[in-house]
Amino acid sequence: MKPITQAIRTRVEQTKEMEQSSPLFLTSSFCYTDAETMRAVFADEIDANIYSRFSNPSVDEFIQRVCALETAETGYATASGMSAVFASFMALMKQGDHLLSCSSIFGSTHTVITKILPKYGIEHTYVSANATAAEWEAAIQSNTKMIYLETPTNPGLDILDLEMISNIAKKNNLLLNVDNCFATPIGQQPIKYGADLVIHSATKWMDGQGRVLGGIVVGKEKLIHEIYLFCRSTGPALSPFNAWVLSRSLETLDVRMERHASNALYIAQQLENHLKIASLKYPFLTSHPQYTIAKKQMYNGGGIVCFELKGGIEAGRNFLNNLKLLSLTANLGDTRTIASHPASTTHAKLSEAERQAVNITPGLIRISVGLEHKDDILEDILQALEKC
Repeated sequence: MKPITQAIRTRVEQTKEMEQSSPLFLTSSFCYTDAETMRAVFADEIDANIYSRFSNPSVDEFIQRVCALETAETGYATASGMSAVFASFMALMKQGDHLLSCSSIFGSTHTVITKILPKYGIEHTYVSANATAAEWEAAIQSNTKMIYLETPTNPGLDILDLEMISNIAKKNNLLLNVDNCFATPIGQQPIKYGADLVIHSATKWMDGQGRVLGGIVVGKEKLIHEIYLFCRSTGPALSPFNAWVLSRSLETLDVRMERHASNALYIAQQLENHLKIASLKYPFLTSHPQYTIAKKQMYNGGGIVCFELKGGIEAGRNFLNNLKLLSLTANLGDTRTIASHPASTTHAKLSEAERQAVNITPGLIRISVGLEHKDDILEDILQALEKC
């Protein structure tokens, strides 16, 4: 079966009720028929559920569906995307290790790398999203353990060459950890290019309707086992209810992303030469600096469009204040189109110099293109631009 079919048809075992849709296993713990069975389960001699912080049928179904889409061996689901990011760092690195990361990353991930990891003796070095293979190689240290990156990056939509960086990771015996949230497994499958781990904030496109929080990390079984052991004791487990919601959402992810991407490409094409816009980026526009790489490793350009307004922060404020249809929120990946101003929201914790280094300028606007009619989305953006 194709991955999409697997994701739709993978489910927990049907109960005696013969239900068509998987039931929700909203339980904190699980029972045993006798003391010996319970002992054997706790001794890892029998594979069975113990406690929903460890595993749960509803959560397992969600994991298996994402693994099918990402062609991954196994995974672990967490309470949020950031708990998946943090777990992937803490489970696989230790005091004295070094993390090599792309500098263009989500604001909260930047905080984890620069403020939290140093408390545990884990160092880091940032490399530009536009760095060459030689520059990536030059940044590797004797204690480097992992390469971490996003592609497309948040919010600048830079595209990193997964094949190139994977080859560098393998050559130097490093783990490659890829945040695939913006592309989704429908748009890109990093494991096919050599990634060891793939992370998602399931809160975004996977849910798709702004309802629940969730995260997941999938990849090689031996690495996921270490992450599982870390999370089993520290507790960032995905709730069964959220997992149940997310599993239902995955059944429509393919068709939703087709519409998100086609709407986003249309919006990008219509706005590319607008007089109020200094620059615009979308991965599947030929004007994108990494267009060739995007076409090589992505199936579509995703649902995000970003542009820089000529009037800077004042124009950005006027643009947001004059929107009528679009939502103003820091979330993304919703059925409803969302506009945000990264410099004052998702990346506000970065210093001005740090924002400038990754091209988060005062007038940068990020549009998460929804499922509304493309002309209604465009009309609202155009009327707001006229008032900037």
